[in-house]
Amino acid sequence: MRALVLDDIRSTPVVRDVPTPVAPPGGVVVQVLATGLCRSDWHAWAGHDEIAFPHVPGHELAGVVSRVGEGVRRWQVGDRVTVPFVCGCGTCEWCLAGDAQVCPDQQQPGFTHWGSFAEQVALHAADANLVAIPDGVDFATAASLGCRFATAYRALAGRARIAAGEWVAVVGAGGVGLSAVMIARALGARPIAIDRNPAALELALRLGAEHAILADGRDIPAEVAAITGGGSHVAVDAVGSEQTASDAVLSLRRRGRHVQIGLLPPVDGHPRVPMSRVIAWELDLLGSHGMAAADYPGMLALIASGALQPQLLVERTVGLEEAAALLPGFDRSTVAGITMIDPRLSAAGGAAAGAR
Repeated sequence: MRALVLDDIRSTPVVRDVPTPVAPPGGVVVQVLATGLCRSDWHAWAGHDEIAFPHVPGHELAGVVSRVGEGVRRWQVGDRVTVPFVCGCGTCEWCLAGDAQVCPDQQQPGFTHWGSFAEQVALHAADANLVAIPDGVDFATAASLGCRFATAYRALAGRARIAAGEWVAVVGAGGVGLSAVMIARALGARPIAIDRNPAALELALRLGAEHAILADGRDIPAEVAAITGGGSHVAVDAVGSEQTASDAVLSLRRRGRHVQIGLLPPVDGHPRVPMSRVIAWELDLLGSHGMAAADYPGMLALIASGALQPQLLVERTVGLEEAAALLPGFDRSTVAGITMIDPRLSAAGGAAAGAR
């Protein structure tokens, strides 16, 4: 099969033929029909995650089951499926409690094993992790749920437990930030989008942000405080840097809740957080690590009703070769919205041989 392969940290990604995966016991192989290009994939390329090389990245995916492993009961060849980027073991106390996103024996396609920047991908513990794609939801929309959209949904609905009328400051208007804006609005909150990209802010306003702040050197916390009359109730760092995390925390009002979504790689030591403010104002700092398959029904119900429209976040669709060219610079991307990969597309833009 064709796959995008990394041979080492920060190596030039290449598209080449690799062996087709075998379904693991209890798992399946899925033909990938859509997979998202995410900042987390850039972190893997940059060496911020422990991965074995050569490696195939990719963790947001949707497609059709093509092979079924021994012991799988709920799924068969031809089923339309997606999957959270964190796949729990299905048997530990956390998985049995519905918290597979913190499973100590978790698998993550694109990190712990080869991922979805390929024509086929192997997935573990299928009965516990796969999610059926509802009728009327296309593969690109379903793939967008696997990481950014589901992560934003759990961050706001499950972790911050936002209430109608609350101000929500979203620092970063990439895929996960725009998802957070849309979700906050659908849940009755009042989102503020903050980003350095004017086009992303324009899209955030169309998706429901009440205000947009251009991060061009201005005092972000002061701007948020002026808009909200003292700070936001909830803040989200959807980028993952010392500066954006600090801006988010300092944008909160007293007793506010901060949710860290963006990964914070330890550059020059552990990132500094304004803990003096956290203590003095009794702020809550919350981590959010994806969303378990058990929590998908509530989100899918909002999508089915039209209250959430993740398909609006898909900005462009590219093939594997273009994705290989985009990955090394993805941390500097100015595209507003989600970049989706269709492995069936060849370098010339048509369907790859044998993949129609």
